[in-house]
Amino acid sequence: MYWLAYLPWPLINYYLPTHKMKYLIPILLLFGLTAKAQESKQFIVDGKVKQQMTVNLNTLKDYKSVSIDSITIYNHLMVRKSVIKNVKGVLLKDLLAKMEIDAPSPTVLSEYYLICSASDNYKVVLSWNEVFNSKTNNNFLILTSFEPNPAKAEKGNIAMIAPGDEASGRRFIKGLSKITILRVN
Repeated sequence: MYWLAYLPWPLINYYLPTHKMKYLIPILLLFGLTAKAQESKQFIVDGKVKQQMTVNLNTLKDYKSVSIDSITIYNHLMVRKSVIKNVKGVLLKDLLAKMEIDAPSPTVLSEYYLICSASDNYKVVLSWNEVFNSKTNNNFLILTSFEPNPAKAEKGNIAMIAPGDEASGRRFIKGLSKITILRVN
């Protein structure tokens, strides 16, 4: 609720009479939505790792880049929402393969999972085997550049998506801010 400090209180006081209350709600909603739209220029990988890692666009340049012409974004009802074009990114498994995971042995990695969080607190959970033991080569991409739908301004320079998903919007994380690696208890 830190965004309340930025509200134009003189304007709100003007609209407080009950006959003008209908104007107050759209103003509050506008400020609430704009406060959440933050860019992500870097993200952190933490949790069950030997050393936390901060990843930014310069860090990702050290990895092999993958290019895809376009990805159509569908919601959970398989309704087409948008298309992102000229997609470039790095495979998530390539990034994680270079990290030291705090695991007693490789056999227990099947008990590990990842929580991928966006700057607006949207979260997606992935299993370790989903990332490292999938048939598709491009199972999860950390996007370093893409052209979003011009009608929708995407929030964040770094994003993550599973290009092979049918309902691709479910695991399209705009503004990737954190990946936490944990073990099931």
